[in-house]
Amino acid sequence: MNISDLKAGSSNVELEAVVSEKGEPKEVITKYGKRLNVANAVLKDDTGTIAISLWGNDIYNINVGDKVKVTNGYVGEFRGTPQLSTGKYGKIEVIEKGEGAPKKSSKEESEYSEGEEENYEE
Repeated sequence: MNISDLKAGSSNVELEAVVSEKGEPKEVITKYGKRLNVANAVLKDDTGTIAISLWGNDIYNINVGDKVKVTNGYVGEFRGTPQLSTGKYGKIEVIEKGEGAPKKSSKEESEYSEGEEENYEE
């Protein structure tokens, strides 16, 4: 699947892309009152780009330049822009590390509860 094929409402998304941008992590509070870390990133392939949110350990395991594979993702909208998500049942994994990607810092890792990532307030 190509990024240009993705539209809001697309489900069972499987694609490979390169991380072209990654923002700094920030703390958000879920509607259940739990504090989680999230970082915004952008995936790029030959057909376009799409935003994705990285949650929990993915924030520290995935870096700019990495080639990643998204499995069972879906496309929603955040502030009117299509955004890819792995949600509770999907996953994102690094299949090829980018050149010079920083090493993971164990002190930066945080606890993550699956399924809560979509239910936060800024």
